[in-house]
Amino acid sequence: MNDDFYIKRCIELASKGLGHTAPNPMVGSVIVHENKIIGEGYHHEYGGPHAEVNAINSVEKKELLKASILYVNLEPCSHYGKTPPCAELIIKMNIPEVIIGTEDPNILVVGNGINKLTAAGIKVKSGILKESCIELNKRFFTFHQKKRPYIILKWAMTRDGFIDTKRKNNEAQRIKWITGEKTRTIVHKWRCEEQAVMTGTNTILLDNPQLTTRFWVGKNPTRIILDKNLRLPETLHVFDNSAKTIVFTGIAKENKNNIEYIVIDFTKNIIQQICDELYKKNIQSVIVEGGTILLQTFIDSGIWDEANVFTGNIEFGDGVKAPVLTVEANEKVMFENDILHIYKNKK
Repeated sequence: MNDDFYIKRCIELASKGLGHTAPNPMVGSVIVHENKIIGEGYHHEYGGPHAEVNAINSVEKKELLKASILYVNLEPCSHYGKTPPCAELIIKMNIPEVIIGTEDPNILVVGNGINKLTAAGIKVKSGILKESCIELNKRFFTFHQKKRPYIILKWAMTRDGFIDTKRKNNEAQRIKWITGEKTRTIVHKWRCEEQAVMTGTNTILLDNPQLTTRFWVGKNPTRIILDKNLRLPETLHVFDNSAKTIVFTGIAKENKNNIEYIVIDFTKNIIQQICDELYKKNIQSVIVEGGTILLQTFIDSGIWDEANVFTGNIEFGDGVKAPVLTVEANEKVMFENDILHIYKNKK
């Protein structure tokens, strides 16, 4: 076996924490003795033991650690947070060698874990499958390097390029579905993988969405609403206290129950203001499920990382035009009669 093999296994283990570890990264670790894995572990949830701790604890014969290699996809932490530093535990257990996928971008770590290990006489190698390790924790890296959440845009459109029919106020909540049930279930799965879900005033007035994960087992994301003039009645689903809700508005209003109101200046760059506020709140990822205006505002600002666009097997002939992306899709996936195009913003 080679280093790539064991780091791949770390990535496999780490991915089990998707949707549970934020704002911490997803981390997996394996311990190898004489080319045999004798311990494995991953970070299960925020506040719980880290991957290295779980891997070390899983080793039955602790005396073997003194002649083993610890593999981990992300640099071991070196600071006290919810748990003690993993670097100190590795040193304490006399593990002689550590092989790392990539350095941690968190300013509290960023090389300090490696320095602490090498200062203790431990042999350290870093940069194994680095790009794959960064891709796994793309939310975490974006948050710490760009000082904003990882932004995922999502919409569904017809074959002829519409995301909705032209509905009037008295036609609110009469949704004409573009995609099938399987696709709608996938969207609920995506929601539980991200920390927050965002939409705008008109979408809520017309659809009265719950923005929860009721079709999938998982935690509800924080709901983020744009309501410049506080037009949304508190009888709508988004105010039912089933999930924490943040309302960005231009009018001050007192927080109530599980609902927080944040005033921003709608005459300036609202996307940057929202990202700045969410960064302060340690929210590392947002899936945007708004209408064309909100989605296109994100696209035009350049502040987005992925776009997941479904095309249903249906035509409206007329309606609300879908947002426009000027980049080529990176991937195409079929979901029964629906097509998913995945776009990545390389800027």
